[in-house]
Amino acid sequence: MFNHSQDGVTISSVLDTRRAKDLKYPAKIRVTYRRIRKYYPTGKDFTDEEWKKLPAAKGKAANELKESIQISFDTVKSVAVALIKEGLFSFELLNTRLGRQTAGSVNSTFKAKIEELKEDERPGTEMYYANVLSSVEKFKGENITFASITPEWLKKYEKWLLSNNLSYSTVGMYMRAIRAIVNIGKKDGIIKPNDYPFGPKKYSIPTGEGRKLALTMPLIKKVIDFNDGVAGTARYRDLWFLSYLTNGANIGDLLRLKDIHFVDGEVRFFRAKTIRTSKKKKEVAAIVTPEIIAIIERWGVKGRKPNDYIFPYLKGKETPMQEKMIIQGVVKRINKKLKIIGDSLGLVDFTTYSARHSFATVLKRSGANIAYISESLGHPDVKTTENYLDSFEKSERQKNALLLTNFAKEEEEQKDK
Repeated sequence: MFNHSQDGVTISSVLDTRRAKDLKYPAKIRVTYRRIRKYYPTGKDFTDEEWKKLPAAKGKAANELKESIQISFDTVKSVAVALIKEGLFSFELLNTRLGRQTAGSVNSTFKAKIEELKEDERPGTEMYYANVLSSVEKFKGENITFASITPEWLKKYEKWLLSNNLSYSTVGMYMRAIRAIVNIGKKDGIIKPNDYPFGPKKYSIPTGEGRKLALTMPLIKKVIDFNDGVAGTARYRDLWFLSYLTNGANIGDLLRLKDIHFVDGEVRFFRAKTIRTSKKKKEVAAIVTPEIIAIIERWGVKGRKPNDYIFPYLKGKETPMQEKMIIQGVVKRINKKLKIIGDSLGLVDFTTYSARHSFATVLKRSGANIAYISESLGHPDVKTTENYLDSFEKSERQKNALLLTNFAKEEEEQKDK
């Protein structure tokens, strides 16, 4: 209906038929540049037939719809044309400037980032930024200017987060999202370099130890032998064990496994967590052991086809967000059962994270080559693996250091003699 093309940038009003809602599709403004397409919402939905009839439609209601779409089109077009004239066109700048309709609002830049992530079908990161935005708005409202983000503001926000029982690890994650938004403002010229709030003598993002429980072989044996007579406990215990056996695979990666991933005695897959961020895609390969086969036979879908998911959680027709929610639900149920097992065995913070940590640490303590562990984990380089393992060994050193002054235990042992 509306179209504009200039210097390799094409702007069009289109019906986005990729996702339907109640048989209707959202009308969007599509921008195409260097074969990349981005879509910007108009807030209007149509059936395919309604959209085709709209250009020639008469009457007040039809005119109002066309006018609304044109306003959205003109908004995107005006910003894009301005960037083209400045010789600065990029989708990042277009998103930022479109999101700055409230005079440099941090909130609107967050929303533009979230919309971009939604279009890129990155639901995990989308939810992450949405959670941070919700938190920021609870802290300081819905119209936060970039000028207000000072080191003092960030310190107060950190204190507020901690008062709401968030860990330092979570605070660090929230602050990194804010820094990413502030960096957009800096790149777009909203924030002057001298006013940048992060860095030495300004605000430093805190780091936390996080959940780093790595089980020993005897403890892993106790976990897999645990039986409370509940089928759900056995199922989710086995999914944790499968994660451990497949190089500490993410639960989402396990739920996406198909029989076609099993080749020549190995299970091979790409980690979903890194497939978007790593230029060189590293395939994870794990030997198929009798334990892996037994778990699949117990809990896999019976009569499935080679291209069907092995486990009965995903169907393959979900949107990225629906898939994300299903996986999160399974992780939540696994962790609930792991807590029962952990409480019984005296394990603190026993969660799905422990499978990957245990896999890496058991191999290291057994003398496995660091390069092999790195390859198995799918890390981009050995240095990443060394840092990863060192954090677990530090906790082991701390635990052993306490033995040096455990006088009470020594006295008890003497009494027993």
